Amino acid sequence: MSATLPPGATRLVHQGSFGVYVAAWQPGGEQVVLSETRGEDGADLSLLDLKTGQVRSLIKPATPSANEDVVFTADGRGFYLVTNVDRDFRAIAHYDLATGKLKIVEQAAHELNQLSLSKDGRWMAWTSNEDGFAVPHVRDLKTGQLLKTPDLPRGVVSIAFADSAPVALVNIVAPDAVAEPRVWNLVTGAVTRPVRTSWAGLDPARMARPETVRFKGRDGTPLSGLLYRPAPAANGAKPPLVLLLHGGPSSQARPGWSASTQYLVARGMAVLDFNYRGSTGFGKAFAMANDRRERPKELGDIEDAVAHVRAAGLVDPDKAAVMGGSYGGYLTNAAIGTYPDLFDAGVSLVGVMNWVSALEGAFPALKASDRVEYGDIDDPSDRAFFASISPINNIKRIRTPLVVVHGANDPRDPTTESDALVQGVRANGVDVLYLRFADEGHRVSKVANQVHMWNAIGDFLSARFGLTP
Repeated sequence: MSATLPPGATRLVHQGSFGVYVAAWQPGGEQVVLSETRGEDGADLSLLDLKTGQVRSLIKPATPSANEDVVFTADGRGFYLVTNVDRDFRAIAHYDLATGKLKIVEQAAHELNQLSLSKDGRWMAWTSNEDGFAVPHVRDLKTGQLLKTPDLPRGVVSIAFADSAPVALVNIVAPDAVAEPRVWNLVTGAVTRPVRTSWAGLDPARMARPETVRFKGRDGTPLSGLLYRPAPAANGAKPPLVLLLHGGPSSQARPGWSASTQYLVARGMAVLDFNYRGSTGFGKAFAMANDRRERPKELGDIEDAVAHVRAAGLVDPDKAAVMGGSYGGYLTNAAIGTYPDLFDAGVSLVGVMNWVSALEGAFPALKASDRVEYGDIDDPSDRAFFASISPINNIKRIRTPLVVVHGANDPRDPTTESDALVQGVRANGVDVLYLRFADEGHRVSKVANQVHMWNAIGDFLSARFGLTP
C-alpha cells in the first residue's frame, strides 16, 4: 500500500481514540511519529508506517510523561524530542529508530522546552524555563559549540530557523514587548530588529514588569509567582493584592503579554500570578503534587501566598482579592469557602462548584484525561473524595463579594456550576455580579464582551478596595 495519493484524494491511514496527533513526519520517508495524549501534560509516542498501516509503540512509560516537540534528524533515522521520561525536569533527547535507544543530549537544572532543528540539521535550538522566563539556546551540532545567547528582552520566546541561511527568528513576548521579532545571525552573532510592533497608542514603558517571589509552603514545598506592582503611590500606601490562579492546573505563570493584568495594575492593584502546586514548569514531581488525593493541599498554598507577600511588605496587609478561571475558578470558589475572611472580593470565571457533576458532564476526551489527573468518577472511592472537596459543601460559609463569569456554551464546565454558586452566595446576603454571556463558551473571546467584562471586574474590585475609578 503506497502512501502516494493523486491530487485531491484522501485515504484513512490510522484511526485512534481520543487524542492522537501527528507529531512529526519522516523527511523523504513514509513514517510518522504519533503522539497520544495521556493526562493533562503527558503523551505516548508511536510510529505509523504509511505503507503498511502498522503502528509500533516507541515511548510508553509506566508513569505518564511529557514527550513533545518531536523533530526528525535530516537523515530520518531518528528524532530529537523534549522528554521527562524517568526524570524530573524536561530535557532534550535523541531517539534512534533502529535501536530504540533514548539518549539525553541536553539537560539543566530547569525545564527545557521549545525544541527546533534547522532544515540541514546543523543547528539545534531550545529554551530553558527559568521561573517562567524563557532563555534561548542554540548549539552548532557540527562543531558541538553552544552559541553565546544574545542580549534580548526577557519574557517568553520562540525560535524558528530560516530554510537555507544560518539565521534564526527569535520572537519575544513580554509585558513590554508584544510579538517583538529579532533576527539572530548564528555565524556572526549579530542581532537585528526587522520591524517594530505598533502599540496602538499605548506606552510600553508604562507596562509593569514582574518580579519573581519565592517562598515555602507550610509543608516546606517551594512555591513561587510573578508579582506585578503599580508605580509607588505618592502617599507611600501599598497596593491591594489580586491573587491570580491560572487554569489547567497544568499551566504556569509566565511573563508574556496580558492585557487584563496590565489593566488591573494600571488601576492601582498588585497582581500575583501564582504557581500553586500542580503547576508546570518546575519539574514532574511538582506538576504531580496535586494529583488525586493531594488536591486539597493547593488551598494551603493560596493562604501561604497571601501571607508571604503581606509579610514581605509588598502589598497592603488588609486588602486582597482572589481571581481565577476554569481550574483557577474552582480554586477561587474553594478558597472563599475555606477562608471566608481572607479576601475582600473574588472573581470566579467558569469555575467548578461540584466536582461530581463537573467530571460527569465532561465530554469523552476530557474524561479520559481526567482519570489520570483527578481520578475515575465512576469509582466509588474517587467519587466520594471529589464530593468531599467540592466547593458547594462550603456555600453557606461564603461571605466574599463576587464577580462570577460564565459562557452559556461552555463544553467543559456547565453553567449550572456558576448558577449554583450565585444562588447560594446571594442566599447568604452577599453581593454578587453575574456576567453570563449567551454567545461565549469556556472563555470570553469576543472583544465587546471582553471590554464589558474587564470594565465590570475593574470597577467591582476598585470599589471593594476603595480605589479611585
